[in-house]
Amino acid sequence: MALDPQAQAVLDMIRQAGAPAYETVSAALARELYRGGRARLGPDPEEVAESRTLCASGRNGAIPVRLYRPLGAGREPLPALVYYHGGGWVIGDLDTHDTVCRSLANRAGCAIVAVDYRLAPEHKFPAAVEDAYDALAWVQESAASLGIAPQRLAVGGDSAGGNLAAVVSLLARDAGLTGLRCQLLIYPATDFAGTYDSQLRLAEGHLLTRANQTWFREHYLRSEADRSDWRASPLRASDHAHLPPAYVLTGGWDPLCDEGEAYAQKLEAAGVAVTRRLFPGQIHGFLTMGRVIDDAGIAIAEAGDALASAFAG
Repeated sequence: MALDPQAQAVLDMIRQAGAPAYETVSAALARELYRGGRARLGPDPEEVAESRTLCASGRNGAIPVRLYRPLGAGREPLPALVYYHGGGWVIGDLDTHDTVCRSLANRAGCAIVAVDYRLAPEHKFPAAVEDAYDALAWVQESAASLGIAPQRLAVGGDSAGGNLAAVVSLLARDAGLTGLRCQLLIYPATDFAGTYDSQLRLAEGHLLTRANQTWFREHYLRSEADRSDWRASPLRASDHAHLPPAYVLTGGWDPLCDEGEAYAQKLEAAGVAVTRRLFPGQIHGFLTMGRVIDDAGIAIAEAGDALASAFAG
């Protein structure tokens, strides 16, 4: 399938802007560049019934989170998606994914708790994993005060956030935490230690480059040994059985496409119900580019519908 013309337009815009590549600047500057890009490419934020920032309690201290309730929601307990933003575990925050969370909340008719987990290199692996799991546990423990139904939960995220959602699903199963109805994995990174054809074919020129990925990995992981740790590479967990149903979204022009598909296959082989959705013409990160890429709105609508179905089941 050919590259989507709107995705090509984004690549052209980025090239013409002449911004430095992430791997050539500091993490702090990369975060500023990423915020600016999301502001230019993201759609106008949808109105929601409520959006407020809170602090979850975690083993390493407070974790900032943002609670959304969808338009038209009353005070009845709602199902909830705990959402982890993308950004290579180094960049991204609550604001970069605000429009995505608002749209998902409205489409799925659920609450969303977006998690501002600690970032690398200031906080290396497994800090993000610990915050991601602790935020989910806090949501369930605090469900009554949050207006959330504790047995109708989901975890999800894009890219690095999809990685965290997959890992948290495994951790929750092993800890006996109940109530997860779905894992929403949007072009997830699933295997630091593998070699995939899409990584080789799309190493340059399609937004997420090989140099970008190396920079993210070296900031996030402590050593080469971490690449095979299943908490970094969930594809390498020893057991994928008894996990919540998964919705796995991939893009045909994304270097992470093949490892996302491989993770879907791994889950299916373990008896987990999986819904796969490939956007064959899309690049990595397109979900946050709804001002320019129409597929972003389609992807959010379909993911929201899948969440609604999971919560209703």
